Amino acid sequence: MSDFKLSAQLAGHDADVRDVYFPSPDLLLSASRDHTVRAWSRTSTSPPAFDPHIVTQGSEFINSLVCLPSSPEFPKGLVVSAGTDAIIDVRSVAANPSDNAERLLIGHAQNVCALAISPGGKYMVSGSWDKTARVWNLQKWETEVVLSGHDGAVWDVLPLSETLVLTACADKNIRVFDLKKAAAGQVEPRSTIYTPDVVRALCEMPKGHPSGADVASASNDGVIRLWKINGQQMGELRGHDSFIYSLATLPTGELVSSGEDRTVRIWRGSDCVQTITHPAISVWSVAADPATGDIVSGASDGVIRVFSRDAKRVASPETLAHFDESVKSSSIPQQQMGGINKEKLPGPEFLTSKSGTKEGQVQMIKENDGSVTAHTWSSGQQQWINVGTVVDAVGSSGKKVEYNGQSYDFVFDVAIEEGQPSLKLPFNLSENPYARAQKFIDDNELSQNFLDQVAQFIISNTEGATLGETSGPPPGPDSSATEVRSSGPRILPLRDYLYITNAKYEPIFNKILSVNSALVAAGRKDIALNPSSQNALNTLKQTLESNSPVRDELAISLIVMMCTQWDYSDRVAPLDLLRCVAASPTSARFRSAGDSSPVQLAISAALEGVPEGSQPNENCTMMALRTIANLFKSTDGRKLLAQPSETSAAITFVGRIVGNRGQPAIGPFNRNLLVALTTVAINYANLASKQLGSVSTDNQVRLLSSLALVLQKQNDSEVLYRALVAVGTLIPVIGKAAPEARSMSSAITGAGEKGGEDRVKTIADECLALLK
Repeated sequence: MSDFKLSAQLAGHDADVRDVYFPSPDLLLSASRDHTVRAWSRTSTSPPAFDPHIVTQGSEFINSLVCLPSSPEFPKGLVVSAGTDAIIDVRSVAANPSDNAERLLIGHAQNVCALAISPGGKYMVSGSWDKTARVWNLQKWETEVVLSGHDGAVWDVLPLSETLVLTACADKNIRVFDLKKAAAGQVEPRSTIYTPDVVRALCEMPKGHPSGADVASASNDGVIRLWKINGQQMGELRGHDSFIYSLATLPTGELVSSGEDRTVRIWRGSDCVQTITHPAISVWSVAADPATGDIVSGASDGVIRVFSRDAKRVASPETLAHFDESVKSSSIPQQQMGGINKEKLPGPEFLTSKSGTKEGQVQMIKENDGSVTAHTWSSGQQQWINVGTVVDAVGSSGKKVEYNGQSYDFVFDVAIEEGQPSLKLPFNLSENPYARAQKFIDDNELSQNFLDQVAQFIISNTEGATLGETSGPPPGPDSSATEVRSSGPRILPLRDYLYITNAKYEPIFNKILSVNSALVAAGRKDIALNPSSQNALNTLKQTLESNSPVRDELAISLIVMMCTQWDYSDRVAPLDLLRCVAASPTSARFRSAGDSSPVQLAISAALEGVPEGSQPNENCTMMALRTIANLFKSTDGRKLLAQPSETSAAITFVGRIVGNRGQPAIGPFNRNLLVALTTVAINYANLASKQLGSVSTDNQVRLLSSLALVLQKQNDSEVLYRALVAVGTLIPVIGKAAPEARSMSSAITGAGEKGGEDRVKTIADECLALLK
């Protein structure tokens, strides 16, 4: 199959093109930050040419659009667009800016960043920064259902049928909604697919794709993940070097993606078969024509570009040459390429003497004039393509930058919200990036949710230099997603206990008060919180928010009461609170009226009281695991967990979750649950390694058995990595000659092969070396 080649470059927008749509081979639609929607009608096929006209002229950024099919009333169809004014505008494709809209749909409170039409054309779905998605009835032009339950911006929406909708969220989750379950205009997610990073885009997978996946998602970590609707991950596509903003499918069964690394990439099966570099910083959107297979991209330089595999629709030689030259003359910030040692780079002769190993491979070249150029390998053309000159960014030359009267190594411009001015972020290499990120958030009164994103921005844009020392993995907004990293050449045995303590206290306490109000209204005052109990919880909230130690046994007893006596469906928030206080010595010493420990209470709350015919709740189970993990933080907690009865209960609980005795596994595709489970495993392996005899051989063997199932059945790199760390820490304790240890060899090998990251392969090799 031939490569895509430029077909047309359409200039007209005065700012970033944020969304593009291909309703038919002869019509393109584009939405831009210049406040316009434009329709581009094809006037010639060879050479390709399009005639533009402005359909919508607004007063704020327009970030999303979609097109409704033609009808007798609107022969060219209706274009639907939306943006930062939160109003969805519906008008004829043939309309002019002075014409009134056919409909203005009001409901969202913030930027509308996603629009999609259901396969049957009955509904439209919108996604917004207001943390909701809405389903709009296109006959009545009103909201039919609000899709709730999101903890961040809804970046994309994907209706798979008239009753099934998926959403992509900034809280790192994909949610599946069954519209048949809607009640009173609202619907909660039927299930949740947990991912490692912010999800920016979704698309339905082509039928017959070799992965067997139903949908694809794209994330800020530059990875495309392939999923079944039930949450099982079927594969990963790696190649992008930064945020991925858009996904689409081609009639050939291939995928196409675009992102912050200046590229559009074509994926066949699991392989990237073509990389199209753009002369722009961001390629915001990509769409495909289902009839011809041509693709269109919208980028930060305000240009729309059409690419085709059909030689009849390829641009003129002059246009192709101009495009190639504009890519070559692009300036690439050095930070985007990582640390560069010019003295070790090959010269131009490399390009003619060495071939690339894969599509999109990047090679730096030191030119004869001393400049550095970047080249990508084209598998189709079997040659290196010049994609720009690498230039020093602010601060990368070693010169200090002045800001507010002080000198810094770097001063970045950070765009936190669309439509708002960029904020200045100063940074010195001697600082801890998370400390600087926190100060940036505090100085600018930003949401705490930005902490991890800002810190990672600093890390990725400082050339990988050695930053301020830290005492372990820095805490992100959700420590369950923090990767375990090694600080030296050897990782095993791990000597640090891991915890999952970071939390958003406001929603936890709000949920508890909401449930309590319902209990009072229902006359269930025996288990409801009275005013003095509510005061005790309020004091606890202040204690937690101030990072002070929890010493109030009354508050702990109230949490335990809620975890064990409230209805099973209402226990998630109390269990979340229990894991928050578990790190305190007072919690470790607490015993219930029946002399149950926090370990036993957490397990009981997760597994007992489950409605007949149902599985234990995944979130309850996850919070119980996090409680056990956090108990390792205090000396009293470790003493408790070393008791034979507590160890046995915890490891039996782990086995129940993975289904190692024939029972159905709990949350087999819930990443956060599995990270919590492998964190508990690491901590018990660490305890067994540090305090010989503290964990019996029988419990060590049972823990290894559960970890073997994790290694065999899971694909997520962080889950595999943590499981391997636990296994590698246990092997020297149980003995490399023990049959139980040697039986792990094939599971370890398999995990290393499918992990998808070098660190997984490295830790797997280290585990295997322990068995030799």
